[in-house]
Amino acid sequence: MEKIKNISGKKKPDISKKMLPSGQREELLKILKTRFEKNRDRHKGLEWANVQAKLEANSEKLWSLDEMEATGGEPDVVGQDKKTGEYIFYDCSAESPKGRRSFCYDHEALEARKEHKPKNSAVEMAANMGIELLTEEQYRELQQLGEFDTKTSSWVKTPPEIRELGGAVFCDRRYDHVFLYHNGAESYYAARGFRGSLRV
Repeated sequence: MEKIKNISGKKKPDISKKMLPSGQREELLKILKTRFEKNRDRHKGLEWANVQAKLEANSEKLWSLDEMEATGGEPDVVGQDKKTGEYIFYDCSAESPKGRRSFCYDHEALEARKEHKPKNSAVEMAANMGIELLTEEQYRELQQLGEFDTKTSSWVKTPPEIRELGGAVFCDRRYDHVFLYHNGAESYYAARGFRGSLRV
């Protein structure tokens, strides 16, 4: 099942009002459980029953996970915050999610383009989905769990001091190493998307 859709819009939606129909919710939980069981090395010591209980108690988080899934992110649990008890999901697709590519970095960059504007920006789409862009640190943590973005690249959360000067940063994996690069925030490429994180 591959359903790719684009989400656009300038106002951040009220995620708390987003709910999945029961059939779609059950289908998503089945997909997430299968992925969880298949990739135990990503979340050693964690049990699916506990994750599912958290998800069923947070309908807006399930909606966000469905958005991650629908845009090709293949979200999976990568850990648990011992202080809050929250489970942490990252996009774990082998390459940058197909439904989130060809976007510039943020809305400010999108507005600054005079022509050939992309359909959306990474930061804005993440907000619409109720997720956060991975930081460089989180991206490198993800790469410890496997090999990701060997053919694509992903925008990561850019430090304010870089963004204020017009830049934005992205990462990929090449030659068995993880690299951090920079571009103008207005740039966009067919092979660059973004990966997100969600706490439940």
